[in-house]
Amino acid sequence: MIFNSKSLAIFGIISAAASANAFAPRGGSVATSSAVDMSTSEVAEPHSLLPPDEVLESYSPSIGSKLELEIALTNIKTTFEQKLQKNVNLVRVSAPMFLSKTSGFNDNLNGVERPATFAPRDFQDVKLEVPFSLAKWKRWALHYYDVPAGQGVVTDMRGLRCDDDVDFTHSLYVDQFDWEKHIAQEDRNEEYLENTVKSIYSALVETEKMVEAEYGIKAVLPEEITFISSDEALKAHPDLSPKERENLYCEKHGAVFFMGIGGNKEDGELRHDGRAPDYDDWITPRACGGTGLNGDILVWNPLLKQSFEISSMGIRVNPEVMEKQLDLCGNNDRKELIWHQMLLDGTLPQTIGGGIGQSRLCQFMLRCAHIGEVQHGWYNPEEVDFLKTKNVDLLGLGEF
Repeated sequence: MIFNSKSLAIFGIISAAASANAFAPRGGSVATSSAVDMSTSEVAEPHSLLPPDEVLESYSPSIGSKLELEIALTNIKTTFEQKLQKNVNLVRVSAPMFLSKTSGFNDNLNGVERPATFAPRDFQDVKLEVPFSLAKWKRWALHYYDVPAGQGVVTDMRGLRCDDDVDFTHSLYVDQFDWEKHIAQEDRNEEYLENTVKSIYSALVETEKMVEAEYGIKAVLPEEITFISSDEALKAHPDLSPKERENLYCEKHGAVFFMGIGGNKEDGELRHDGRAPDYDDWITPRACGGTGLNGDILVWNPLLKQSFEISSMGIRVNPEVMEKQLDLCGNNDRKELIWHQMLLDGTLPQTIGGGIGQSRLCQFMLRCAHIGEVQHGWYNPEEVDFLKTKNVDLLGLGEF
């Protein structure tokens, strides 16, 4: 099958149109929260959907057998989760596969993504949503399980992101170690955030060392992570895009925590990337002059030669901060939802939390060219066939 720029451009449209139906039950489609005019949807640049050409020219998987690969994936996830639990003091708990729309418990991401939505057969007036993440649910779980300050929970979260990019680092299917920790009011500060980041990063370093010992894949992560203010990075490199700034600092340092994600610049454009107004705190001033007690853990990917996001995390909003951020985003109507009322009345504890992508973690640790090598997703059939000619074999029935 010929795989060219024209078919790639078509794939950009197909992936957008198929997102809502890729996981639909046979004979039906997944209902969505709002209609989307696919004729006006943005289509990704054709070649941005595939790994870089220089990677595909000489790519060889680090593990050949599919069965051996599955064993390695389990080993990586188990090792990392155990170290994460120990370093951050977390307890594993069960996680929901769907949430009630009226509860307000689903993560709103950037506020424009469509959740996969369905109604139980005998309760057609009830709308249940497959979660984007468990950012809000986890905070409620700390209250539900009566978790004391200083301890937290972690889940094996599975979800769908119908409007996510479908490329070599993104898919419709999301799997995360979603974690949340109960903290005291006085812990809502930059120092506590940085110490928690260091604990998570230590788990990454330890896991990579295990991978090197078990599978002979050279460890590349530095022992320490570097903290970068997104505000300072913007001032230093105003002509670069957020991704270009991430690439610059990640290549230089190997691993960085970009602090301060969410909110707009004075011209109304995002200062770095979007964040929902009701979980991360992105307005609290920091000592360096920037704002926000949140950020992303990024590493330099030696195969893909680009920055690679492993985790998004942060200290969560308190009632005062949430009200300000909801107002800034024009989302004051959310205050009527159950979850938001529980936060505003003090029922929910102060927390820090985040999500660590399981497939992203495995893609990095095993130096895979495509995320579809480490998870069962859906990808355009022409893309799948082309990648096979480049020795990139995606898992499962992703092309059907």
